Amino acid sequence: MRVVEAGLDLFREIERLKEKINAVVLAHYYQEPDVQDVADFIGDSLALARKAQETDAEVIVFCGVHFMAETAKILNPEKKVVLPDLEAGCSLSDSCPVDAFREFIERHPGHAVVSYINTSAAVKALSDVICTSSNAEKVIGSISEDVPIIFGPDRHLGRYVAEKTGREMVLWPGTCMVHIQFSERRIRKLKVRYPEAEILAHPECEERVLRLADHVGSTSSLLSRVEESPAREFIVATEPGIIHQMQKLAPEKRFLRAPGEGPACEACSECPHMRRNTLEKLLQCMENLSPEIEIEEELRLRALRPIERMLEL
Repeated sequence: MRVVEAGLDLFREIERLKEKINAVVLAHYYQEPDVQDVADFIGDSLALARKAQETDAEVIVFCGVHFMAETAKILNPEKKVVLPDLEAGCSLSDSCPVDAFREFIERHPGHAVVSYINTSAAVKALSDVICTSSNAEKVIGSISEDVPIIFGPDRHLGRYVAEKTGREMVLWPGTCMVHIQFSERRIRKLKVRYPEAEILAHPECEERVLRLADHVGSTSSLLSRVEESPAREFIVATEPGIIHQMQKLAPEKRFLRAPGEGPACEACSECPHMRRNTLEKLLQCMENLSPEIEIEEELRLRALRPIERMLEL
């Protein structure tokens, strides 16, 4: 593997390689700012996978975590999909092992299985329909009220959607290691210092944090709120990588990280998996076209069906 020389213009080299290998670089909102700035498209996992379908690129370089690159491969089987660091996993996806989830489903026969997109291809393949944080309410609302529902893997998103839709659901007990870190106590203290600040929260946060929020929504919803709100200050309870895009959208506004518990927890909200991807790894990934995401066709097709059901809505 090539050693990246000190002083190399990584941005220029990445742009050169994009053209050479006919690649599109996708970056999730939670990536570090430099990775976001070199990407062709920035967004959430499903929007990025669909954006790749619209390009004529032969190679998808996905700067995110493993399940996101898998989703891109599911939707783009004819394209080569690579991930800068194959160890960039997801605590939420990992909290839902496929064999345990299968047993969970078997213990609740007759239930419609709704799985959050933050899952492995194998878990998607066990599901009836996939949802995102932005369309979960619509997906749940599309299921007949006489059909009981299993929702996984994020129990906090599931509880939030159940409350919004009035539907009882059997919840898989998964969580995101980042979104459960936020401290209600310390957010309240920060709000005292900045009383005019709006609190923005992702629905993967615990209920006690969501109760404090002025706006709860997906990453794209939080970004829209920043643009639309008259507020000049915001306390942001999600992975702080998104603040880079918030600052671009509203440079005149101030964005404060929602704190975790404890005095040494200022970086608790940074996802260690997302931050495994760096410009150096991105360059090496494009040079070597590796690590590559590969999915057996039979599994890909089974995982594709519940995604297509979601897209039909």
